[in-house]
Amino acid sequence: MNRYESEFASYLKYNRNFSDYTILNYNRDIDEFINFVLKEGSTIDGVDKIIIRDFLNVCLINKKLSRRSVKRKISALKHFYRFLYDKKYINENPFLTIKTIKTETKYPEALYYSQVEKLLEETKNRNDLLKQRDLALLELMFSSGMRNSEVINLKTYEINFNERFIKVLGKGKKERLVPFSVSAKEAMMEYAKNLRKELLNKSKEKTSMSYFFLNYKGEKLTSRGLETIMKDIIKKTGLNIELYPHKLRHTFATNLLEGGADLRIIQELLGHESIDTTQVYTHVSKEALRNQYDLFFPLSDKDKTSD
Repeated sequence: MNRYESEFASYLKYNRNFSDYTILNYNRDIDEFINFVLKEGSTIDGVDKIIIRDFLNVCLINKKLSRRSVKRKISALKHFYRFLYDKKYINENPFLTIKTIKTETKYPEALYYSQVEKLLEETKNRNDLLKQRDLALLELMFSSGMRNSEVINLKTYEINFNERFIKVLGKGKKERLVPFSVSAKEAMMEYAKNLRKELLNKSKEKTSMSYFFLNYKGEKLTSRGLETIMKDIIKKTGLNIELYPHKLRHTFATNLLEGGADLRIIQELLGHESIDTTQVYTHVSKEALRNQYDLFFPLSDKDKTSD
């Protein structure tokens, strides 16, 4: 990683509050582009539209990457070169007029409420050491819609149990208040009074003390660690569903919408900058409605017979 990339990574982390996972992917995309540029006999500040076009053609045709993957690369490089231009490391931004590749909208997946109930029930019935933490995680994420990065960085002093609010520092360091359910409060308080103290006693890092959710070593959770916890929860409960952090966020938003919540309120709760991002859940809700209709309505197409 060169000096520019290192500065850019710090900028994304501390100024834009990007997750470690996103920064890692951006760095990989930038490294790939810079290696291509050097092989073409050019430099970071010598990039032009022809080099960019050739790079994208290699990604799409030679490497046969999906349009979605290439779209992410363009986004990473646009951010990177805007940063270089703003810092006056380059005189012109070659990505200024590069358009983002259009892709099919990938609608978020959500759990049905019956699946949520079953997952919580089976987690409560577990007898292993980490049951309390896992239940607290599930209850909070189902009832708050917090992002992966927001959950792992949650501090104890940011939780107001009396009023059931959490002060969340989201993307772009934008602060918002997020409510959580009574059942989440109960699960979180039980975890805080018992298991969390046991985990802290195992920790060798004093910095872990302020973080609410800890791993089995008593250390701060990571994004990858939270994803692993979700997989372990499914193994321990024996349920045949796919579970990952963002799916819980999607489930939260979909349930609110189907319950009649205003789209603007959902936008505020999720911390979306644009209402367009929140709008995608209206499609998810319609799909869920159609699936339930086809499944239960006695005269659905699959059951119809000719007169």
